[in-house]
Amino acid sequence: MPSDQRDLTQLLGEARRWFEEGLSAAMAAAGEAPVSPTQVQLCSVLDDEGTTVSELARRMGVTRQTAHQAVHGLVAAGILEQVPDPASARQRLIRRTPEGERAHRRARAAIARLEEQLAERIGEELTGALRTALETPWGPVPR
Repeated sequence: MPSDQRDLTQLLGEARRWFEEGLSAAMAAAGEAPVSPTQVQLCSVLDDEGTTVSELARRMGVTRQTAHQAVHGLVAAGILEQVPDPASARQRLIRRTPEGERAHRRARAAIARLEEQLAERIGEELTGALRTALETPWGPVPR
């Protein structure tokens, strides 16, 4: 790679921040309570029927403590709730409240608008190629 060329991790990070900042601005404009990028990521990997904190942490690639802190903030904001796991008396599921469902629908609509804006800026073909590249399985992490 030429020394003046940025690596993919930098580029992917900038792309993610573009979406996070756009989503944050759209949600703020709609009067939604601010959430951190970690909380946004947590909501994006949450199953509709609920997910354990351990599974959320695994999906996010963070510690249980980090996931728990994000959950705690969203529970306090009324976006998420903890309920008993019907499959295990020792575990609890994290799921969206009705308010959280409403905010989630609004966030998904904002993300769709961001994707449309991206396509307007870089073109439908590049946007489609980007999606295809990111949806294509990359295989296990090299060791």
